[in-house]
Amino acid sequence: MGYHVIDPASVEPTPDRPCVQRAVGEEAGLGNVALNLYEVEPGEQIPLAYHYHDDQEEVFYVLDGELRVETPDEEYAVPENHLLVVDPDSPQRAFNPEDASASVRTLALGAPPVDDVHAYDPDS
Repeated sequence: MGYHVIDPASVEPTPDRPCVQRAVGEEAGLGNVALNLYEVEPGEQIPLAYHYHDDQEEVFYVLDGELRVETPDEEYAVPENHLLVVDPDSPQRAFNPEDASASVRTLALGAPPVDDVHAYDPDS
């Protein structure tokens, strides 16, 4: 058995990302789920541009603010204390609009933690 208490603020941000990403799952040694905490300022997007996954399911839980998620069919506004679930093969781009008045904090879970990401071009 193993247990971990982790203060997300103690996890160093992932370098070279368009927003602050803290790979909490890596810090905990998780092997079956990816777990990231994102702090997204106005005009920034969650890493990985418009994309989709072959097998990975994703869940975005908005801790503070309102997360916007662009999809081929519509743009979702996900308010604080709400979840957005993204099925495999479902293109999406999560961001905080340029005209937002505050940052957004989002906890993102992905399972399985595979690197099956593909760029999505909405114009093709």
